[in-house]
Amino acid sequence: MAANIAIVADRISWEERELIKAGPALGLSVDWLNDESLCLGGLDAAAIHHYDALLVRSRSYTRGGLIATLAEAAGIPVLNTARAINACENKALLRTVLRGAGVPVPDYRLVLSRKDFAKALEEIGVPVVLKPIFGGMGKRVTLIRDSDLAHSVYDYVEDLGHAFEQACLVEPFLAAGSSVRCLVVGNEIVAAAEFSSAGTDWRSNAALGNQSSALAHDPDLVKIVDAVIAELGAGIYGVDLFRTDEGLVVNEVNHAPAFKGVASTTAADIPTAIGSYVQEILA
Repeated sequence: MAANIAIVADRISWEERELIKAGPALGLSVDWLNDESLCLGGLDAAAIHHYDALLVRSRSYTRGGLIATLAEAAGIPVLNTARAINACENKALLRTVLRGAGVPVPDYRLVLSRKDFAKALEEIGVPVVLKPIFGGMGKRVTLIRDSDLAHSVYDYVEDLGHAFEQACLVEPFLAAGSSVRCLVVGNEIVAAAEFSSAGTDWRSNAALGNQSSALAHDPDLVKIVDAVIAELGAGIYGVDLFRTDEGLVVNEVNHAPAFKGVASTTAADIPTAIGSYVQEILA
């Protein structure tokens, strides 16, 4: 009998379609649950109680961790765990957790006010990158090269941002021009690719359609990713790293990674790897 799995997400994209398509061959019946319509909290958890596990792929800045927390309280296995998702959704929390575990991360400052911003510029110096604590896919990430323009840029954060949108990180600009994305399933890297910025966009991000190439086995990379998994727990992650003169540093860890770019670059069968891992968890 097929195990009943729900993909919890706000919409169906290429990754979700591929996971649903791969399910039957792996003994999984996979449904999509819209994360905007679950209304969890009741004692019977009616919307999810008949599923054997939830694969949380919410793209919201906050929904994934909340849903995973309530699902775990209802006794439903969740990938990834609520603790891991909550850490991945919050860049400041993630950086703090990883640095505390000895994982190399870029220098950063938490910016909650203009005074914080001015102090961060003074301590780090331009060029810097200003990024929202809650967000992804390279959106609202701003490179500030000129100190004369810095506070004008911050005007937009201060005047147009609301509540948690005003919480930002300031970090040094790492000018290597490339980033590495590792797709982790369970405790293993199943695919790794390097993305270089293309055209006039300085950001190296798979979601922006940048140039990519498959990455050969790299012991230093494996060591860092293993340390990330040891801290967050086994699961399904997109681990994004930057190259620096001092070595690789972890920029972000995505709990609901897009993997079309890495899959097309490496030819790795990521949906099958994820489906097999779900079966392993349920065994």
